[in-house]
This record gives sequence, C-alpha cells and structure tokens, in this order.
Amino acid sequence: MRRRRFISGLLGAGAAMGLAPESSGATTAAAAPRAAGPHDWQSVPAPACATAAQLLGVAAAGPDLAWAVGEEGRNGSTRGKPLALVWDGRTWTRLDLSHLGFNGGCLRSVAGSYGAAWAVGTDAAGVARLLRWDGTTWQEADFAGRTASGTVLTSVALDADDRVWLSGRNSDGCVLLRGDTDGWLWLPRPPSGSTATPAGLRVTRSGDVWVYDSALIARWDHEEWTELPTPAGLRPAVTGLLPVADDDIWLTGFDYGVGGPPGKPPGVTLRHWDGGAWSYAPTPFTVGMLTGIVDDGLGGPDRIAGWDFWDQTRSHHLRWEAGSWVSERGPVSSTAVLVNALAAVPGAGGYWAVGMTPSSPYPPAQVYIER
Repeated sequence: MRRRRFISGLLGAGAAMGLAPESSGATTAAAAPRAAGPHDWQSVPAPACATAAQLLGVAAAGPDLAWAVGEEGRNGSTRGKPLALVWDGRTWTRLDLSHLGFNGGCLRSVAGSYGAAWAVGTDAAGVARLLRWDGTTWQEADFAGRTASGTVLTSVALDADDRVWLSGRNSDGCVLLRGDTDGWLWLPRPPSGSTATPAGLRVTRSGDVWVYDSALIARWDHEEWTELPTPAGLRPAVTGLLPVADDDIWLTGFDYGVGGPPGKPPGVTLRHWDGGAWSYAPTPFTVGMLTGIVDDGLGGPDRIAGWDFWDQTRSHHLRWEAGSWVSERGPVSSTAVLVNALAAVPGAGGYWAVGMTPSSPYPPAQVYIER
C-alpha cells in the first residue's frame, strides 16, 4: 500500500450510499515519530469515581498534560453525570464539575494542545454542551446554534493552528462547525443530503477535516465536500477513521450482524479504502470491537485499540508492522477491561488508552487507564 501525502480529490470516490459511535477527538499537534516495534502497555492508577463510571474520550498535549472525559453514576440506560480527569505528568485527578450546572449527562469527546483544549457532551435533557479548558478546569463555552432546537455536538478536534472543529448537526442539516478568531461557522452540509449525524471527527496533518459514521464518510477540504461510499454492514458502528492518502484510508468499528441471543458479541470491523472500494482487512481476533486508531506521528497507521470478546481480562491493541496488523496486548487485569478511546502523546511518543473495568457501564464499573 502506498503511503504518500494526502492530496486533494479522492480517486474513485462516490456519493455516500448510507453505512455509530463515538471516536476520540485527537489533537493534530506535531508528534515525534514513534519507534517501531512492540509497546509495553502498563495500567495507570485512576481516581475513584461514582460506580458505573466509564471514560469515553482522551487527548494529550504532551507528556505532562492530558485529559479524559466520560460519565459516572449511570443508572441502567439512564446517563449519570459528566466526568472529567486531568493528567499533570504524575497522576490523574478527578475534576469537580459542579459549577457547570449539568443535570446529568456525559462528556463524549475531548481534544487539546498546550494552546487550547475543548470537550463536548450532552446533558440529561439532550442539550449539547461545549466546554473550554481554562488552565485549571472546564468552563461552559458558547457556540453557534447553542440554543436552537435539534443542535447536537458529537466530537471535537483541533487543527495545527489550534482552531477548533466540532462534528454534530444543526436544524439546517449542517454537520461541521468551525470556531476561530472570527467566531463560529457551520459549514455547508454535504451534497448527498444524508440525514446522518456523524459521531466521529478527524483533522489530518495536511489540514483536511473528516466527519464519519456508519451512514456518512465525508471530507471538507476548506472549499467543498467529497464523500466516500460507506461500507456495507447489517448493524455497523464506526469508531475511527485514519486517512493516509487518497488510496489508503483505514476505518475501525464493529458490527452486530443479524439478530442472535441476548448478549451476542459484535464482530470486529477493520476496513481499508484503496481509492475505489472498501475491503475487509485481516485482524488477529474477529469477535469483539475496535474502538479507535492513531497514526505514527507522520500520518501513517500505527495503533488500534480493541476489545477481544474471548479474552476480556486485558486490552487487545493492534500494531502496524511490515504492512499488516499484529496483536499487542495490554496488562492482565483481575476483571474484564474495555478500552473506549485511544490517543497518541505528542512530543514524546507513547499513548493513552481509556475505558472501564469491567466491560459494561453498570455498577461496579470504574474507569480504566493504561499507557
């Protein structure tokens, strides 16, 4: 597979035909290329939270500053309250968010650099919330369409200039919101007219902005949209997208397939776009989920986070090696582990992977972190 710089225009790209959930809002700050070969994953102590806690997003500015977000105190299918942690280079600390006035809900995505950090979530009433880091904690931030009915925010990312990008949807069908010194602007909606609300967002190192979900995969090049056909699937969920070149794009996720008994596990989804079509890529395990993908510091593929149904006592990451994906296991845990999000650490190499233990957001679930 060729790995050249991403260029404008996707060869063979067609209109989206119709393919969910969250992807981490990774930052695009310059990162040192990570050394090839295995990574020695280690679990990291995390602060105690209200039971039924999980982390859904993680981002790092560098080795001495990172953020993780999620929820705690969930009650069955009812969301709990938003949860936020910060890393200072030594320990993870749980932040007091009571000043935000959330009446329940969760935080889904976070992105940050030393210059800026943002997080998005939803409160118990389903209202979109945007938070900005003030150097010590999170503060509520205004955005275009904040009070309008039907506005949803799903993910956040920063570009190389610390300009913030938000995926979601407004009442006009727009799915991408840009924020900079000139204020907030919803970009034109994709030409297919898809009604999908993209759950994921990625800004490439060349500056292109992608939104993606099971029913919409589209790139904004700052002038117009280009849409890819969405891979087929029965009950698919897309968790990550890594555009390397016009003929080299990776997509991660899972698919529940047709029916089945209660508790039936999903099947792993790893797809590759070659410029004309999506194909399945082989994976070391096939039952479970892939939950996020990061590049190697230069834009090429590096690591994928995963959950292996047949061995839930440790994470099952994938490592790009000699043109294929190979297994890389996390530390063994005394209980089941589910990693929900993965982020690379700019400037020093390494990674953060966050989620929960055990592998479902019900008591006594607690947050889980490894690096």
